[in-house]
Amino acid sequence: MRRGLILLALIAAGEAVFFLPFVLARVFRPTLLDVFGITNLELGTAFSLYGVVAMVAYFAGGPLADRFSARRLMALALLATGLGGIVLAGFPPPRTMNMLWAFWGMTTVLLFWAAMIRATREWGGQSKQGRAYGLLDGGRGLLAALVASISVAVFAALLPGEASSATPEERAAAFRGVIWVFTGITLGIAVLVWILVPDSTPGGEAGDPESSQKLSLSGVKAACRMPAVWLQAIIVVCAYTGYKATDDFSLLSRDALGFDDVQASGIGTLAFWIRAAAAIAAGYLGDRIDASRVIVWGFAILIGGCLLIASGVLVPGPAWMLIATIVTASVGIYALRGVYFALLAEGAVPLAYTGSAAGVVSVLGFTPDVFMGPLMGVLLDNSPGLPGHQHVFAAVAGFGAIGLLAALIFRRVTRVSTPA
Repeated sequence: MRRGLILLALIAAGEAVFFLPFVLARVFRPTLLDVFGITNLELGTAFSLYGVVAMVAYFAGGPLADRFSARRLMALALLATGLGGIVLAGFPPPRTMNMLWAFWGMTTVLLFWAAMIRATREWGGQSKQGRAYGLLDGGRGLLAALVASISVAVFAALLPGEASSATPEERAAAFRGVIWVFTGITLGIAVLVWILVPDSTPGGEAGDPESSQKLSLSGVKAACRMPAVWLQAIIVVCAYTGYKATDDFSLLSRDALGFDDVQASGIGTLAFWIRAAAAIAAGYLGDRIDASRVIVWGFAILIGGCLLIASGVLVPGPAWMLIATIVTASVGIYALRGVYFALLAEGAVPLAYTGSAAGVVSVLGFTPDVFMGPLMGVLLDNSPGLPGHQHVFAAVAGFGAIGLLAALIFRRVTRVSTPA
């Protein structure tokens, strides 16, 4: 029961910390653009500034997680992130939005990310790494799906009538209500983490701070010397590029299928439900046949789905064909997310260096937070309508091919370096 509650807290925290920076835009992207009066490029610029801060924060956050209590780091991160929602509810101008997303880059990464990765690896033990990370990401996806579904229902309920006939003021008021829902959940889960997650200090003997600091710095150096860590970083950057492209699903459904704001938000929410099933299944499968093999299959599925969207053969045509392709691409994307941090164990990274290794992987692996938002913005704004979406998913398919190659090399390297 205790282990289950700890995992529940990790799952809730792991998704709630990203509700405001990312989930809100992923589900309600068309509405957010209209209500805030911004372009895809301006929103992408805010995401990019988040990513710039995050790149530094990933590297610094690794040693931090190897020294200090995950409970304290994660609770503080959730509290600070939730307070940012108060600013967002005021519909700030683009300059303030940029500052807000940069602030979130610090709260969600420096304080939170590596601490969560380390706590999850410790929860999984020696033999359940795939299961631990699969349950984490699948549970996060399930929570995101539930919250996204509720938020879409709240948005629809706050509108006086049909979404297509609502005035700009009515849509803005309804969207503000959604922001408050996300903010309240984030702050509430900060309390949940404080109550359920053990307050233990990792690293060192008997929690000795000096030993912990030395251990953490040694972990960064050791991780940088491991080829498997760099290959894992390439795998993560290619998989995460696909994940960032899921931000486009709701806008794609509006431009390609003529969906209104509520229907388009429903397509964005559908991806979260797929995430829950795909990540958990990938995690359990990874414990049986190796996480790296699941990674190879995940990239193959991602490439196939993205190439179908990029080809343009699905539009015009029945709506279910495009939706089915979105589902297929999502399965590949979320299977990858479910197990790519299980590669830490498969790559023989020492447990004591987990936070530092996760930081090194994340510095490169999450660079799509820097470049993918502006890239999508340019592609979508310069080629309005369906062509822009085709360009986005063609780029994602290219990254998928690179990731597939890196996964195959990772399997060869780890089989050579791991004794029989």
